[in-house]
Amino acid sequence: MAHREEGQNLEKIFTLSEANRLLPQLEEHLTAVKRGKAVLLRTKDEVKKASSKAQLGGGSYAGPHYLMALELVSEHLQEIQELGVLVKDLEIGLCDFPHLMDGRIVYLCWKLGETEVQWWHEVNSGYSGRQPLEREKES
Repeated sequence: MAHREEGQNLEKIFTLSEANRLLPQLEEHLTAVKRGKAVLLRTKDEVKKASSKAQLGGGSYAGPHYLMALELVSEHLQEIQELGVLVKDLEIGLCDFPHLMDGRIVYLCWKLGETEVQWWHEVNSGYSGRQPLEREKES
């Protein structure tokens, strides 16, 4: 039986091939999130101004764009979560896939721009603890 660290609530355990098959979807979702975040950053000052004048009727041309971007980001993050993938850093598109290795749960680690999952790390070590996968152990 796999050993899970205390506090882990993992619903999905991925094989390496399952994780790699999800990469096109993840790229699509993460790219959409980045686009949405860019809109949020561009419009946040205008939305803040409008919000401070809300009692006077407020409103802004940027409001609908801001709300649409919020919805876009939320929807795509929800889709990723439903896949069972853990998003660790939106800026670089860093994602972890819970994986069973040698009887314990570890994370397969991938970031946007990489062509395939080639790294793993212990659940408590994070990105700085990434280690290359041994290809002969693909599962």
